[in-house]
Amino acid sequence: MTTPDRTNGPTRRALVVRGGWDGHVPVEATDRFIPFLRESGFDVRVEDSPEVYTDADALAATDLVLQCYTMGTASNEAVAGLRAAVAAGTGFAGWHGGIADSFRNTSDYLHLVGGSFACHPARDPQHLKGDQTDNYVDYTVEIVPEQAEHPVVAGVGDFELTSEQYWVISDDYIDVLATTTQKARPGDPWNRPVVSPAIWTRAWGEGRVFVATPGHSLDVLDHPAVRTVVERGLLWSARGSGQPYGVAG
Repeated sequence: MTTPDRTNGPTRRALVVRGGWDGHVPVEATDRFIPFLRESGFDVRVEDSPEVYTDADALAATDLVLQCYTMGTASNEAVAGLRAAVAAGTGFAGWHGGIADSFRNTSDYLHLVGGSFACHPARDPQHLKGDQTDNYVDYTVEIVPEQAEHPVVAGVGDFELTSEQYWVISDDYIDVLATTTQKARPGDPWNRPVVSPAIWTRAWGEGRVFVATPGHSLDVLDHPAVRTVVERGLLWSARGSGQPYGVAG
């Protein structure tokens, strides 16, 4: 990759990659945050295909990739380009299925993110309505006490949501900032509560990865705690945001 030239224009550049499953309204959802990025000093480019990741020069000049691309596919070359860019210092961030349920058939992508959507158990069968809300349950996002001063979640505290609660399969190389607990209800095939990461970060070479699993719908993205965490996560993960990964601040 070439060294980015930032002698002209805004100090930093953001690339928004959006698309995939329409149910997560990727255009409307990312439009919630593009003004914030611009106000924070980013020049924002928007693309509707992950194949932009094959453009090594463009990614080298990008300080933050905000991805909102649920399911879908990406070529091996695109995923390799994204991995290389993050390893070189480009930040990678997103929420819900736009980052934790992307490119299911590509193991190298899952390896980069460190946590993958498995399911979102539906509400109690006695209360099903036959619409999308059947997947909405009341749940709590709990800040990990040891991470309470992390810049992404400092001062936020635990918060309640009624939405899809992601059951996530993850590895222990992620740094979990918040968790959520799936209840074990009568009739469920699991027989004890299951704790999943709800907000996490990950070091990848010189880059930072940020993931928040809340964000299924616009009202969830507008929840004050979710909005705060996502905005902070975008800024924190971007290249040039502070100390090297793993150092306070």
